[in-house]
Amino acid sequence: MIYMDYAATSPMTKEALDAYIGVAQRYYGNSSSLHDLGGQAHYFVQQSREVVAQALGVTSDGIIFTGSGTEGNIMAILSLALASKKGKHIISSQAEHTSVHAALNTLEKIGYEVTKLPLQKDGCIDLQELQKTIRLDTALITIQHVNSEIGSIQPLKKIIELAGESGVYCHIDCVQSFGKLAIPKGIDAITISAHKIGGPKGCGAVYLNPSIRVQALTPGVTHERGLRGGTLDTPAIVAFAAAIENYQYELQHYVMLRGVLKSKLPETCKLIECKQQLPNICGVMMDRVEGQYVLLKLNESGICISTGSACDIHSESGTKAILSMGFSLEAARQFFRISFGPSTTIEEITRLTIELSTISLDNK
Repeated sequence: MIYMDYAATSPMTKEALDAYIGVAQRYYGNSSSLHDLGGQAHYFVQQSREVVAQALGVTSDGIIFTGSGTEGNIMAILSLALASKKGKHIISSQAEHTSVHAALNTLEKIGYEVTKLPLQKDGCIDLQELQKTIRLDTALITIQHVNSEIGSIQPLKKIIELAGESGVYCHIDCVQSFGKLAIPKGIDAITISAHKIGGPKGCGAVYLNPSIRVQALTPGVTHERGLRGGTLDTPAIVAFAAAIENYQYELQHYVMLRGVLKSKLPETCKLIECKQQLPNICGVMMDRVEGQYVLLKLNESGICISTGSACDIHSESGTKAILSMGFSLEAARQFFRISFGPSTTIEEITRLTIELSTISLDNK
């Protein structure tokens, strides 16, 4: 099986798996318990919190462990929106992850107004339009660092600067970018996830600026600064830290692989290129062929790709990013995503493009 769906999830690294098994077998106490086993688990959680904080360039007292990037996005957006005293206006983009739209839909139901900016043809939001959209009652700007469908990189430094100048809270979804790109300073909330970088599924973290007084979304819970309920998954948290310490994103390797893919794609396929691009995420459209069909045919040949974010896999309207960039619904339905990982080879890409050429010829 050839796996090219790393933007959806990645296999656990040996280091992360060894850490998970070791902690699960030896340090299985509840990290909130007062006995020795609990104290040992608490120590490992705190050490892992330091690892995450150092990787993000923030203080460890702002790190809250979550069950996923989805939970982190929802927690961060709702917490910052409700903590703001400025008003009930929020700015985001049309191409955000489903979890972001879910949080924004929740806020709209209780009286918030949401402005969703489109993406330009280069895959980025228009900074001038963003600046014009900020109002006196704008409470929050929430934007993805790297789009999970096309790999476009948003101009974070300028977005953070605009938010800071206006006294607006800023949340950045860094699930796809964490470990791969530098994350600028000055962000009020950051969401990350373990399984995108070789850690376990079901574990993530959110940074919430500890100087901002946020209320628990579920009052009465006692874990993680009183912001999240449930016993912490100590083995997963330690494995997350191990994944962070051992993860390396070889930029030139992925630039090379993307170049190989582009040079070998059949003429009927269009590779979506963005102004700033994470090269291992490749959005592609094939003329007159739906992405779902391409996925199924490649799966029959032992090749795993996707038609976009796994959280949108049952959507019939095409991908949010493609639609937001101004492509038609028909074009959006022709979209599929190829995403590389550390073990992806030129030979695998060659095999993929041969299969794509066969699909193209069969549908002429």
